[in-house]
Amino acid sequence: MEPYYYTKMSKPQQAVYYAIYQGLMALSDSFQVPKLEGRELSDVFFQLRLDHPEIFWAEGFHYRYYQDSANITFLPEYIFEKGKIKEHQKALKARVEKLVRPAMKLSEWEKEKYVHDFICENVHYDKLKKSYSHEIIGPLGQGVGVCEGIAKSVKVLCDALGIWCMIAICGNNPEKGIKYRHTWNIVKIGGTYYHLDATFDNTLGKHSFGAKEIRYDYFNLDDKNIFRDHEPLIAPAPACTDGDHFYYKEKKMSFTKTEDVYKRSLQAAKKGKMLTFHWRGGYLTRAVLDELLDLIKKAGAEKGKVARIALNWPQAVLRLEYVEDGQENVTMEEANEGEQE
Repeated sequence: MEPYYYTKMSKPQQAVYYAIYQGLMALSDSFQVPKLEGRELSDVFFQLRLDHPEIFWAEGFHYRYYQDSANITFLPEYIFEKGKIKEHQKALKARVEKLVRPAMKLSEWEKEKYVHDFICENVHYDKLKKSYSHEIIGPLGQGVGVCEGIAKSVKVLCDALGIWCMIAICGNNPEKGIKYRHTWNIVKIGGTYYHLDATFDNTLGKHSFGAKEIRYDYFNLDDKNIFRDHEPLIAPAPACTDGDHFYYKEKKMSFTKTEDVYKRSLQAAKKGKMLTFHWRGGYLTRAVLDELLDLIKKAGAEKGKVARIALNWPQAVLRLEYVEDGQENVTMEEANEGEQE
């Protein structure tokens, strides 16, 4: 399977990509690569590392440029000394093999869910931004990571399970208060491309009550839905046009009728179970939301309980639980990392 970003490059860029890959894998201190302009060189290096998240040790580079030479000398920056890199490589290889072993015989969709759930259950979003949080060593080795490290870990695990997976990247948007670029994944399940943002699901799961319940608000979204709360991509990616295999839709938890919301809320109040559902009966406007909240409260009142509700508005997902006493409340959830900085 050819790495995705590699396939989108020109022949000269591919030659540079290959030379850098060889040099990094050999842990060389310096090596020759064909000449490219600085900006282009940076892009090739960056995208190579999205294609090969197993290369966790190279965080940057310098280069030496010679007037009449067709090559430049590439000087990578490594985050550990070489003996340490080899130790980490060995430990991570064993860790990945151990993690994927129980999932080898599952279907593609179940493998994807297995990887997603592993992240949501075992990785803490790292507010301290240690250098390894951006690499697989954070989530897989230390149980901490930021979006880049999480997306790279998802890719490494999907690669090991034979699922096509790439890392998608969008820009920042200071005007909206989005300070950082965000990374997530695109996977190919049953021959079709979908967005999978394990970081957003992970941060949601930690925010709302009942942190033991995993969220799937960003599991197999199409382009239309992911870009409701993600900035536009800054690097090429396959189009995701299928909105029919979104997690809550697959699980019959995507409602188009208000009476379904009422019925399921009543069941949740009666059984004392948490309910998470997606609304797709038209846009979730303020008026529609008020109607849904009234029905949820009414269902609770019939069982002598009050509702605590968490709402992911851009994705129209509501999570609720009923409690015997206390204040009724609605928490707006934001699955972005800005909340976490």
